[in-house]
Amino acid sequence: MVGDYSTEPKKVIQTKTRKIYTFGINGENTDEKVIQEFGEEWSKFSKFTDKSINDIAREYFDILDERIVNQNTYAIDIGCGTGRWTKYLASRAGFVEAVDPSDAIFVADRLLNDVKNVRLSQASVDTLPFPDDIFDFAMSVGVLHHIPDTQKAMTACVKKIKPGGYFYVYLYYNLDERGIFYKALFQAADLIRNFVSRLPSGIKKAVCDVLAVVIYMPLICLSRLTHFLGLKKLVGKIPLSAYSNKPFYIIRNDALDRFGTRLEQRFSKPEIEHMMASAGLEKIVVSDGMPYYHAIGRKSRV
Repeated sequence: MVGDYSTEPKKVIQTKTRKIYTFGINGENTDEKVIQEFGEEWSKFSKFTDKSINDIAREYFDILDERIVNQNTYAIDIGCGTGRWTKYLASRAGFVEAVDPSDAIFVADRLLNDVKNVRLSQASVDTLPFPDDIFDFAMSVGVLHHIPDTQKAMTACVKKIKPGGYFYVYLYYNLDERGIFYKALFQAADLIRNFVSRLPSGIKKAVCDVLAVVIYMPLICLSRLTHFLGLKKLVGKIPLSAYSNKPFYIIRNDALDRFGTRLEQRFSKPEIEHMMASAGLEKIVVSDGMPYYHAIGRKSRV
């Protein structure tokens, strides 16, 4: 089931568990500083239990079923980071190619040390070392909104999928269905992000830990209290309510992910549907559940 690389690796690194093939990250649609920062982030937040992975996966992958991913599926996780979603996918697919341009690929190697049906490659969307039309399923979870040209990156991903295969994506939403107060809070947070994301690495990580306490936790506690009082319809209107059932480790991770990233783009539901269609996908389904927005489409057979 494992396909051949379409290009020769620049280097092969032997770890304790496997070989990691590196192909370089240079390209027109890459930001090397952002790649470096994500490598640092995932080196800090690298420990995920199977329970935490499966608990969160139920939210992200509610629109997948065995018709889409099964033991006959040759899959790729583009921008795999720590490899936590690769691990979830590998438990359902036949074989998974895990690709990331940053040093997070070595974090993924440790997390996936006992997972045999995975191969790791260090490459960017611009340097994906696989032929076109080879995968049954591809996914990119929380990655393409951190790439300069998201549409171009998505199209590059879809090219690697067989006609009739599937592409799953999670992209930040632009709060298109939220009220004025919610959007105002986000704009204030975005101003903080623009400042914090440019701090030196060590200071940035410390500041984001503080933000997890002073910004995330008050809103999360309010969400928990609202839920306890039986006011469930109001919970979803509270910013960051999606984290009310998450451990503090995940909350700290998200604070660094959101406030420590200098390149972030957000999209409306129609914009995501349009990008997916422009990339060659049809039968597009955008989940009604959080996180917003995660979607899947099938590559046209034409």
